[in-house]
Amino acid sequence: MRYDLVIFDNDGVLVDSEPISNRLLAAHLTELGHPTSYEDSIRDYMGSAMHRVHDLVLERTGKRLPDDFDDVFHSRVFAAFERDLKPVAGVTDVLEKLTADGTPYCVASSGSHERIRVGHRTTGLDRWFDDERVFSSQDVGRGKPAPDLFLYAAEHMGVRPERCVVVEDSPLGVRAAVAAGMDVYGFTAMTPAERLTGATQLFSDMGELADLLV
Repeated sequence: MRYDLVIFDNDGVLVDSEPISNRLLAAHLTELGHPTSYEDSIRDYMGSAMHRVHDLVLERTGKRLPDDFDDVFHSRVFAAFERDLKPVAGVTDVLEKLTADGTPYCVASSGSHERIRVGHRTTGLDRWFDDERVFSSQDVGRGKPAPDLFLYAAEHMGVRPERCVVVEDSPLGVRAAVAAGMDVYGFTAMTPAERLTGATQLFSDMGELADLLV
């Protein structure tokens, strides 16, 4: 293994949540008078923390989202997760190989700890991620594309940034990993390759990842 730590993004990389959450986010914003398509949501918000949604809406419209926006959105997302969420195809094989090889790994997500945990319990991925392997944008002051979250995860896992590789599927996440001084493998299952500019390596099938890491 060429790296001492593999840092996974969560949404779209470990759990197949991006179609669910972006569909619901677009619908919620539209209900509140901010017309947003699914494609708009993917383009503007995929991979970001919730504060980016608030910031962009305020910047574009001069209006603040309601105080209960996050709570209403997450209640809808969690209900949909319970019904529909699946792990990304092939990711359990990657986790099994990393575990067998003794390679440290963790998750560093723009989502809240609650969102990560709900997704992992629903999909059975919680067996792979104890509390010491879970990092959220809630743990740092700035979410992606700032490097803070990835640097925080590396520090807590005891690995220098240059010895880490990040697995990401969003442009914001790739930018954050590059800013952290880490290699980043861009997962193109949902995101066009040209939007992941700066990635060290691109791949489209999670089944390819284990071989790419060695």
